[in-house]
Amino acid sequence: MVSSFILFSQSKEEIDINTFIDQWHRDAASVDREAYFGKIDEGGIFIGTDATEVWTKQEFYDWAEPQFTGDGKAWDFKAIDRNVYLGKNSDYAWFDELLSFSGGTLRGSGVLIKRKDGWKIAHYVLSLPVPNDKFRAVLEAMENNE
Repeated sequence: MVSSFILFSQSKEEIDINTFIDQWHRDAASVDREAYFGKIDEGGIFIGTDATEVWTKQEFYDWAEPQFTGDGKAWDFKAIDRNVYLGKNSDYAWFDELLSFSGGTLRGSGVLIKRKDGWKIAHYVLSLPVPNDKFRAVLEAMENNE
């Protein structure tokens, strides 16, 4: 979760957005499928870490079903750091975040749109940050797996 001391310098809108995104991540960790996907706009897009993972909300919902049903266990991301940027009139926003999870660190970035019922995720990209000094080795490892 983003440190509370940062919140003092944020506007109410930024605090609301941070709370919204933190809750979205908690919804996945608590395997609350309806709450998690309810925060994604109907026209929302989710891009995962694999090059083939470019999904509409429905495609992502269908793909994630095993993680959210039965004995499934969805992911548990916690924000290490997040930057929030508000658009004109505060009716849209974008953000980037570093996330911790059991396997290490990921990066997320997204676009939010304000609807009548609150913020919705219009676009989210999950990626794996690679240190520059390891980049070539990662590319070589990926080529060897093709």
